[in-house]
Amino acid sequence: MPRAHEIDYEIIGDDLQIVEIELDPGETVIAEAGGMNYMEDDIQFETRMGDGSQPGGGFMSALKNIGKRMLTGESLFMTHFTHRGNTGKRRVAFAAPYPGKIIPMRLSELGGEIICEKDAFLCAALGTEVGIAFNRKLGTGFFGGEGFILQRLRGDGLVFVHAGGTIVKKELRGGTLRVDTGCLVAMTSGINYDIQRAGNLKSMVFGGEGLFLATLSGHGTVWLQSLPFSRLADRILANAPSAGGSSTGEGSVLGGLGRMLDGK
Repeated sequence: MPRAHEIDYEIIGDDLQIVEIELDPGETVIAEAGGMNYMEDDIQFETRMGDGSQPGGGFMSALKNIGKRMLTGESLFMTHFTHRGNTGKRRVAFAAPYPGKIIPMRLSELGGEIICEKDAFLCAALGTEVGIAFNRKLGTGFFGGEGFILQRLRGDGLVFVHAGGTIVKKELRGGTLRVDTGCLVAMTSGINYDIQRAGNLKSMVFGGEGLFLATLSGHGTVWLQSLPFSRLADRILANAPSAGGSSTGEGSVLGGLGRMLDGK
């Protein structure tokens, strides 16, 4: 595998972060379509099929990569941002899609590969392979929730993934960790991932923690998020006004009645 471009970066902000990538002439960063926030002069972008990690792979290789991205529900295209000038450094920035953190990871320090949830990838140095990782066990496929289809990022350069809320980094040394399936952000290749039933039938039905939990074991690093996007979306929908425009009113005892009295 060719070496990835050596890029520099700065993460700006706290909860709605931006990662600003600094490119030397000829350097390229790849990103999901629609993730760019701003860019300076001399940076040109081009939308291509695939991640560009295997430029000599030919048509069949490109077709295989396209098929993998279709299975993840991602766009068939990725955008390549390249510094086309002759001198100086130029910057391009990518914004987090919802409140959370951007996590920089150097793949050469993580065994050359990480597995992450399918929507976590934000951008990476050119030369990074963005693929998918199927889980082999039948139970994982049917009940894994967000964890059914995972992304595999391979290479030796910098990648940036995004996660919701607060990020917790756990080191496993032969132990086991059980987490909500939506709370897993990423893990190194030495971690075994499986889905197990969440306790007895009573706990599964009335516990409020979902029917199944992800079980992580082995040796390696795991990144967890406190606020999966699916959980955030559920809370927003649950508190959104109905089609008739009524809602419960945040922090109000009177709620909708109070707004009627106010003439709203």
